[in-house]
Amino acid sequence: MPTSQERSRAFTHVLINSAAASLGTAFIWFGITFWAYLETRSVLATSFLGGAYMLGMAVLGVPFGGLIDRLRKHTAMMISAIATTAFFLLGGLIFLLVPADHLSDMGRPWFWIFSILILLGALVAMIRALALSTCVTILVDSEKRANANGLVGAVQGMTMLVVGMLSGLAIGQLGLGWTLFISIVAVVGSLIHLLLIQIPEPTIVHAEGTPKAVDFGAAWRAIVVVPGLIGLIIFSTFNNFLGGVFMGLLDPYGLELLSVEAWGILFGLCSIGFMVGGAIIARTGLGRLPLRTLLRACMAMWVVSALFTIRDQVWLLAVGVFLYMVLMPFIEASEQTLLQRVVPLEKQGRVFGFAQAVEVSAAPLSAFIIGPVAEFWLIPYAQSPEGVATWSWLIGTGRARGIALVFVLFSLVGLVLTAAVFFTRTYRRLNESYLAGDVNVDVVPSPDPAP
Repeated sequence: MPTSQERSRAFTHVLINSAAASLGTAFIWFGITFWAYLETRSVLATSFLGGAYMLGMAVLGVPFGGLIDRLRKHTAMMISAIATTAFFLLGGLIFLLVPADHLSDMGRPWFWIFSILILLGALVAMIRALALSTCVTILVDSEKRANANGLVGAVQGMTMLVVGMLSGLAIGQLGLGWTLFISIVAVVGSLIHLLLIQIPEPTIVHAEGTPKAVDFGAAWRAIVVVPGLIGLIIFSTFNNFLGGVFMGLLDPYGLELLSVEAWGILFGLCSIGFMVGGAIIARTGLGRLPLRTLLRACMAMWVVSALFTIRDQVWLLAVGVFLYMVLMPFIEASEQTLLQRVVPLEKQGRVFGFAQAVEVSAAPLSAFIIGPVAEFWLIPYAQSPEGVATWSWLIGTGRARGIALVFVLFSLVGLVLTAAVFFTRTYRRLNESYLAGDVNVDVVPSPDPAP
């Protein structure tokens, strides 16, 4: 039977491996998005890539979760690593064989084939992210899972920092070919490392039979059996719906105040906040009630998002985005810790996948909605004499006041919604479920049988 130290060592290796894979995947995904716009000067290309990625995450969440529940976690991660490597290698082959002017021509099939291959490689990598959450349940003691989830958040922040700072520079200075090569080296290296990792896992026992490849019904039943859990997913979905406002308007707001180069560097530096938030959780945990911590972090996030645009000031923007990044790991780690404690291990893949599918689908929807609403209504209103007379006391005057008004209004809605959750039955029932004990406390990993 593996010792606690052996399980801790295995978790460290899995986390490092996942970070390397995420770095390679995100590096080329960001890079190909920049390349697509620079080569085509068409927002259609970038809209397709971004929308297809988010749609793919929503559609594939449950099937990927079912795969994780059907197989050992190491096997599922290997499938993900091999598939990602294969898609990226096929993309690299097309890059080498197709003339550059044909590859960058949206009117030719090669542009779309190449882009879809990279997209599929990025989507398949999602299996590893879902499997990592279940590995926390297996490899980390119950009382230390909050700290482990904080560490995961810190590593994700480091990945975001590196990718945000370097992918644009790589495309601009090295070109798509070298960017793709660096990404392939990273994913191949992570695949080799994964081959050498041993994850002490319990024997897979399915009390209800082996899960189907795609089973939305089983995922739903696994969620509703936990009192209040569906309410948490609904809240997170609405939270992501409001968060889609940031997806649609944060970059335009930043570019109103800064050059594209300066905004990219500023956003990358602000991503350090993700590392800071994750590091705080890794050290201090999430408190007695992770759900309470989640809601408090959400309230703080909405206060920050309501204030950082009230004036056209770069320092306000920088402080606001940094604090937003600090708070995000608290929200994500709290939800992960709660699910890891109240959902049985054999069902966690489907539950994580279902939750991700539902929650992720809200952000692109709101991003698509807020664009026209802001462009044709709120921004013109804020710049009109009536709007200036009504709102200038709060948001001041300047070139980006219309976007600022959108941030303020949506943040107030989010603040009121979050405050109301404290008084709901869902909040009480989920806290009771959490305090009732860890349903996975008896999950004791055993060594794999000898071949």
